[in-house]
Amino acid sequence: MEPAMPSHIDIATAGETLREARRIVVIGCSGGGKSTLAQKIAAHFKLKYVSFDRDVIWLPGWKERPASERRELIAEAVKGERWITDGTSTSSFDLRLPRADLVIWVRMPRWLCLWGVISRRFKYARRSRPDMAPGCPERLEWQFLRYIWTFEAVQTPRIIAGLDKHGPDVPVFVMKSRRQARKLLDLAGLPA
Repeated sequence: MEPAMPSHIDIATAGETLREARRIVVIGCSGGGKSTLAQKIAAHFKLKYVSFDRDVIWLPGWKERPASERRELIAEAVKGERWITDGTSTSSFDLRLPRADLVIWVRMPRWLCLWGVISRRFKYARRSRPDMAPGCPERLEWQFLRYIWTFEAVQTPRIIAGLDKHGPDVPVFVMKSRRQARKLLDLAGLPA
């Protein structure tokens, strides 16, 4: 049985909290729509958008930035007063969650996440998508598909433990459908 999540809130409360939040953490499986959601929220509320794929993890040519540099970049980004981060990395929860006003957990079904990464592979064939580091053309590998397929089983316990340890009082909204995403945006006064 999955442990209870700290500070879980309903969609009405999430919409209200989102309107007032200055620092937001968006997490979830790849392909679930967290980058799209985070970018819409950032643009509407004029928050600094920090994409982990583009700004923290990847360097051109699909080279991973050293872990120590990633932590420095995250620490610097969350010093600000108005930001939204798009990335699930639980190893940085200790830096992000204590400063966050809201966590949005995009927890879509795995078939939808798989569809999301497959469709964006064709949409951005041989080029980098806007939320990815330059010089990292969209690709699709079996290892990545396996990560998505096993995300719930492997990552969910880590996410819940991280939320409990580093953000027990931070409100968490768990979004499980595109319909909920549209409703959240509507409740917060954003065009879906």
